[in-house]
Amino acid sequence: MNKTEFRKLFDDKILILDGATGTNLMDAGMPLGVCPEQWILEHKQIMIDLQTAYLNAGTDILYAPTFTCNRIKLNEYGLADNLVSMNSELVKLSQKAVENAGHGLVAGDITMTGEMLYPMGKLQFEELVDVYKEQIKVLDESGCDLLVVETMMSLAETRAAVIAANEVSKLPIIASLTFNEDGRTLYGTDPVTAVNVLQNLGVAAIGVNCSTGPDKMVELVKQMKSIAFIPVFAKPNAGMPELVDDKSVYKMTPEEFAADMKLIIEAGAGMVGGCCGTRPDHIKALSDMAATVPVPKISSEHVRCISSERSSLVIDLDAPFKVVGERINPTGKKKLQAELREGSLELVMNMAEEQVEKGASILDINVGMNGIDEREMMLKVVYQVSQAVNLPLCLDSSSPEVIEAALRIYPGRALVNSVSLEKVKMEEILPLVRKYGAMFILLPLSDKGLPESSQEKEDIINTVLGTAYDLGFTKKDVVVDGLVATIGAQKDAAVNCLRTINYCYSNGLATICGLSNISFGLPERMFVNTAFLTMAIERGLTMAIANPSQTMLMNAAYASDMLLFKEDSDVRYIENVKALDIAAPGAGASGGKAGADLEGKSQIYIDVLKGNKRTILDDVNAVLASGADPQSIIDDDLISAINEVGKLFEKKKYFLPQLISSAETMEMAIGVISPLVLKGKDSSNMPTIVVATVEGDIHDIGKNLVVLMLRNYGFNVIDLGKDVPCDVIIQAAKENNASIIGLSALMTTTMVKMKDVVEAVRENGLDSKVIIGGAVITESYAEEIGADGYSEDAADCVVLVKELLGIE
Repeated sequence: MNKTEFRKLFDDKILILDGATGTNLMDAGMPLGVCPEQWILEHKQIMIDLQTAYLNAGTDILYAPTFTCNRIKLNEYGLADNLVSMNSELVKLSQKAVENAGHGLVAGDITMTGEMLYPMGKLQFEELVDVYKEQIKVLDESGCDLLVVETMMSLAETRAAVIAANEVSKLPIIASLTFNEDGRTLYGTDPVTAVNVLQNLGVAAIGVNCSTGPDKMVELVKQMKSIAFIPVFAKPNAGMPELVDDKSVYKMTPEEFAADMKLIIEAGAGMVGGCCGTRPDHIKALSDMAATVPVPKISSEHVRCISSERSSLVIDLDAPFKVVGERINPTGKKKLQAELREGSLELVMNMAEEQVEKGASILDINVGMNGIDEREMMLKVVYQVSQAVNLPLCLDSSSPEVIEAALRIYPGRALVNSVSLEKVKMEEILPLVRKYGAMFILLPLSDKGLPESSQEKEDIINTVLGTAYDLGFTKKDVVVDGLVATIGAQKDAAVNCLRTINYCYSNGLATICGLSNISFGLPERMFVNTAFLTMAIERGLTMAIANPSQTMLMNAAYASDMLLFKEDSDVRYIENVKALDIAAPGAGASGGKAGADLEGKSQIYIDVLKGNKRTILDDVNAVLASGADPQSIIDDDLISAINEVGKLFEKKKYFLPQLISSAETMEMAIGVISPLVLKGKDSSNMPTIVVATVEGDIHDIGKNLVVLMLRNYGFNVIDLGKDVPCDVIIQAAKENNASIIGLSALMTTTMVKMKDVVEAVRENGLDSKVIIGGAVITESYAEEIGADGYSEDAADCVVLVKELLGIE
């Protein structure tokens, strides 16, 4: 099946997916802790019967039971060498069910590996792509009709799977992520961002699955539908599980499930199914209901939008003007050049953070200079900047190799600067932009050089657009550079550029320009730049590559938007305009790394707040060498900073990448300071906390972050790892006189093991308090099993532990 054939399936009906696999296999006798795929192969008929029942209930597409059958997961059971045979045999089971029922398609099923990607983890992007390629090749060769990448919590990992699939298979790919109650994935991605990135990367349908019941998915589907030009789908759980007779039970009836799923279809989902807790009778009720409602329309409208991993920027022609921060560019910046040659990113990160604070909407990343490996430096900068800030990036290089390397690992949808009519740009860079689903800046240059007239410039624009459209781009994927010449050398430079901007605006094209070029060689350049900017905004200029620290320029942009009656521009002006220092109109351009809210804070505090692992050790050692008290550094700087990080995380201003980065920065500092604080002291006085992921559960991302955060606060944390039996947890608590036992679970099938630990603590007469957490855990569940507390995330866990232990 190809993408065109897959898309036609949505013309006449709502497609029905299958229901749960894991919870039904548990009911059929599959024990915790085993490799699910291996157990299925040892009990083939159970799987065939389940999937045949789904098909008979109305399922159109079956998920082959290859969910975690990748090398990393199989290696945990010593089965990695059986990857090819296992995936092939598992696909055959689904094909046998299709044969039994006489209809149905088989989707090869792929999910997360459980390993965190660099820079948060050690797994490199290409290693992960290779892991996915290995499994996908087998699924393709085994005769799957399509591929599904599902239950994903990381957009970066989803991209890796999709890129792998695109490079080794022609099969249609559908992808679904799982979102928390706050409407974001564990890594901070929102539904609009997920859709924008993945549909432009080439997935054939985008959706949401697991983590919640259908009622909580309606809003997620609406958000996805608002930007999607591909089908949207949903596969929710049968409500939330409840504990009945020590077993996790989903009580939502098939009728209730179907009724709530109608709301999801009305929100725009053209393909629906079930996840945890759903059975064939749920799918039958869903299929019957879906046959009675209108088939949702699939929009053909594209939205001009770029994204980071955690936010999206919609670029409307009549929206407020936007600044692309220009400062991360070594041209003419000797200090930045010197740092890049030394391999330091200190100034780069300072510039990134300051430009965010000053109002940039996008950050331009350019590291082109002699004396460095541009490709390697671009990768380093993209990794670090995209983790530290939430703004989308503009990747700026003339090298196809550099552009591809950056696009490949960037966890969002980038803007590429730039594509012109020059041979190398058209033949090498433009196809790369298409492959990785990015947008691009169209620079109206050709191999002949600068265009001699506005008409020649327009001809170049249309020629490049024609080639881009042939590759599958739309005008919403392009931003045209007005090509600003220098007014000192070309007297009509401004007029010609304004003419181009107006031409593009009239033809529905977004525009950009490198603003400062206009005034090169003139005195008091800021006045020329500002005057030109106001004229360009009036002609329809969408954005400019500029320095957001230049107060006069930014004030003029805010005022121009307000005078042109753009939406909310009056409020934007009032909130952002700054008093102008006439004596120094460019004030703020060099700026420090900290904003006004960090005045009076120590460099160590700032390092932790910003996740600055690059210099934290030097800064700590410098302060210690000055005679500072080690304990006061911990209390006044480190603890204070990590508390602020926790508040920012709670307010959704920080997300998982920033939280991890700050926690790891603090851990590095603690490693230096703790020996000095504890020297001569009895470390056994520190409260001990035993932490584990419960038996049968092999997920530990959240648990690892909890361990890191607790250790940063000075607690003696014993990490027992994942898939830990109850008796091992109890024994560790006894031997170490644990004040608290922390339990984590990500799966509904394993959360019941938490109750076993709670009961064992009471039976053994331990004084340890038990706290629990994880994606499927709720506060009501903690109360139900008698746990002493529930924490939503790592930052909340620290607060909970301190409350339970009476620590201020």
